[in-house]
Amino acid sequence: MTGMTGPSTPLVLVAMAVDAAARDRELAELAEAVGATHAYLQGASPSLAAELDRLHAAGERRIRVTRVPVGGTAPARSWLTRVVAFWLTTHPDADVEIQGRDAQSQDTLTSPGWEAVPGHRHHVLVCRGPRCAARGSADTSAAIDAELRARGLGDDDVLVTQTGCMFPCNQAPVVVVQPDDRWFGRVHPDDVPALTDAFSDGTASPFELPRASRQRPAPGLSASSRSSP
Repeated sequence: MTGMTGPSTPLVLVAMAVDAAARDRELAELAEAVGATHAYLQGASPSLAAELDRLHAAGERRIRVTRVPVGGTAPARSWLTRVVAFWLTTHPDADVEIQGRDAQSQDTLTSPGWEAVPGHRHHVLVCRGPRCAARGSADTSAAIDAELRARGLGDDDVLVTQTGCMFPCNQAPVVVVQPDDRWFGRVHPDDVPALTDAFSDGTASPFELPRASRQRPAPGLSASSRSSP
């Protein structure tokens, strides 16, 4: 049904990167300038599926979708097609055009290779929240991926996950390594080799963050009562 779009066909701009929410105002301004709405593939609201739901509930049956380069490193563009194709399985009366091509309805979110948890030794969490994104966590994340590849470490050794805000934001960019429960702050690309040595060998690191003392309330005291003057 390509070619059926017209000036009244709604357009959704989709930010693909996990830290794109840090650029929400710019994305909203761009969408307004071109008469579109915006959504996120991951990590923020509205999700692409939620925005498609909203337009469908408003009576729209023909929708255009395009990705926009907002944020840091993004997953492959095929993920935009995957999400739209899956959404169409539950909305058979809708047509979605992705950058000039019609999407086909199919379950593209399952695969035999995604069934089991990787048998990793370390789980590295890279914060991509607003402050970390503003201070370069996208470059830190890319440097971690490159360093692990250079050392021949795959997902079965070190599983890297992008996250939203984890705190403490003043130490951005923040990286957390589990199951060791080690927190590292102000980790920039040049620091990544030393960081990798630290969690691989268990050695000390100048980037490791001190842990705040945990003050437990006295029995019977609620949070509201503790904060009262």
